[in-house]
Amino acid sequence: MPRPLANPPNPWLSTHVEWLGPPPDAKLEVYEEQAKSIVNQNDSPDIPFRWSINPYRGCYHGCAYCYARPGHEFLGFGAGTDFERKIVVKTNAAELLRARFEARSWTGEALMFSGVTDCYQPLEAAYGLTRACLELCVAYRNPASFITKGALVRRDADLMATLAREAAASVTLSIGFMDDAMARKIEPWASPPSRRFAAMRALADAGVPVGISVSPVIPGLNDEQIPELLATAKQAGASWAFLILLRLPGSVLPVFEERLSAAVPLRAAKVFRAIEDMRGGQRNDARFGSRMRGQGPRWQAIDAMFQGHRRRLGLEDTTSTPIEQAASFRRPRAQRELFESW
Repeated sequence: MPRPLANPPNPWLSTHVEWLGPPPDAKLEVYEEQAKSIVNQNDSPDIPFRWSINPYRGCYHGCAYCYARPGHEFLGFGAGTDFERKIVVKTNAAELLRARFEARSWTGEALMFSGVTDCYQPLEAAYGLTRACLELCVAYRNPASFITKGALVRRDADLMATLAREAAASVTLSIGFMDDAMARKIEPWASPPSRRFAAMRALADAGVPVGISVSPVIPGLNDEQIPELLATAKQAGASWAFLILLRLPGSVLPVFEERLSAAVPLRAAKVFRAIEDMRGGQRNDARFGSRMRGQGPRWQAIDAMFQGHRRRLGLEDTTSTPIEQAASFRRPRAQRELFESW
């Protein structure tokens, strides 16, 4: 399913290309980077984690609504197809994480993978950066949590189960649609929801705590699916659930508007009216505390439906994976140090 090159104007560049004829198809371009750091500190008051790791910039999944798209503009790329096909790979992610773990200032705080772009997007199958970082978390017994739309996460069930036993680990699968065909229209290259639920079940069976993020809620498109999503997650072993309303910051808005109109032309106007009903007449609200939730009667009804079914199913109410700093953190000694101690 090729997609023609299309990007909103980059606000950080003084020029913008307009094709005189039909634009060519966007092809995958991989940029390998020797990053300067890998652990990012978050200080946003409505984000429930402090430290995160993002081994990749950009995301092949191509979700029309992805809030991370504007970050690609700081690299001189576009927020549209560039975000999905010009992927930056931090090849030294594991080396940087080991150095951070060895720093005297690090005391074993919980890490969130990824927080921005998906750490289990398809390139992870080739590069294995997330797994390499996870292996370090196991070696140092450093707690970690993961949020993903990639069914590839089940590959690492063994390591995650070990980390869950020896320190703390958990996985949240982000699933906003029950129907694979509908999901493909909005998040075209992400794993189908059916495969995500199968990955959730496999992780739970391996002993990894799992939950669901019903995200994003797109009113008029997937809000009516919330009860079935929660029930299916419970059957797949989920212990917690949370939801996030659609966010459309910066150049995400024109990308989403264009792609929604192309994907569901007969429903697009209804969706946009519903968004505006929940955003005070606007299509986005960037304020902390408001950007992930709505306002007004329609949002209250959606939230009440979610909370009612969540309680009925016995799912915990949490806005993130329930992971905190663990006392289990320790720095493994080198093999030669073991011999020298005799």
